[in-house]
Amino acid sequence: MKKKILSLLLVVCLGLSMVGCGGNDAGSTTGSNDSSSSDNSSSDEGSKTNEGGKIKVGIINNDSNESGYRTANNKDLKDKFTSENGYDASFFYSNKNDEQIAAAQKYIQDGVNYILLSAANKAGWDSVLQDAKTEGVKVILFDRTIDAKEDLYVASIVSDMEKEGETAVTWLRNQKLKEYNIIHLQGEMGTAAQVGRSAALDNAVKTDKWNLVAQQTADWNAEKAQQIVQSVIDSDKKFNVIYAENDDMAKGAVAALDKANISHGVGKDVVIMGFDCNKWALQELKKKNWNYDGQCNPFQADYIDDVIKKLEAGETLTEKTIILEEKGFDANEITDADIEQYGIGG
Repeated sequence: MKKKILSLLLVVCLGLSMVGCGGNDAGSTTGSNDSSSSDNSSSDEGSKTNEGGKIKVGIINNDSNESGYRTANNKDLKDKFTSENGYDASFFYSNKNDEQIAAAQKYIQDGVNYILLSAANKAGWDSVLQDAKTEGVKVILFDRTIDAKEDLYVASIVSDMEKEGETAVTWLRNQKLKEYNIIHLQGEMGTAAQVGRSAALDNAVKTDKWNLVAQQTADWNAEKAQQIVQSVIDSDKKFNVIYAENDDMAKGAVAALDKANISHGVGKDVVIMGFDCNKWALQELKKKNWNYDGQCNPFQADYIDDVIKKLEAGETLTEKTIILEEKGFDANEITDADIEQYGIGG
């Protein structure tokens, strides 16, 4: 009973904070809401569609300033889920699981048709998703998987984070270095991207007897990554590989190497590996300052839109889970055409 009361209070508080912050703070990690439809004011209270017959969608995403990947992902969704395309969409941003769960509960109470979810953490979603199912709200996962029963969501459009990690580790193994002394910069712990990309390296460390010099989360942040690498440099520990779970952390790691006059990239002292394929990161690859970058596809809105249209038409989905096609890039093979086609951001 106490848990239910606490949950209700949290939802009420969140609702008040949503009214207060509107869409002016999309980058807040403490939670922010942005209602993008031009005619939200005409929505019927408790109705599943507004007066224009638009599909009501609540989109729960991570902080849009978390990384270049997340910025591209958020823009892709905002460009698709517009009033002109038949949607009455609201956006909520937070890197905190409890705030995302409370936002989902608020969207259920608001009577949305769909909740689109990129979870901050894999765990803890069963209860609120069961509430959504009970109320007839369809949940579509995007970007990240969660640990929940499959009957609690209707579709999943996600990256295979484990495969991303395995592709990167296979590439690293194929470099046949004389020794492997690795600094492992992890993303925010518990996220699907961190779990998948870490698991692949952890397995290789065990099977191939690689040396893990340091393994620490930098929370996707360049400055934190720079501090971690600087600490390793100051300790005089030997390393020749930096496995960073996103481009921003790889960038921070390189800043620490540059400050210490340690060479990096193709044929240099330290192998640099990143993920996400920001355009600027792929350009570093082309210059041979980095060695490898793993793709993580942020463009999922078209897939989600297609799923919703099929469901609205009463069609049965032929596949519940859509795995986005992704690849890894080697500095010795990447082309300008690759950068143009696969690079995200400016």
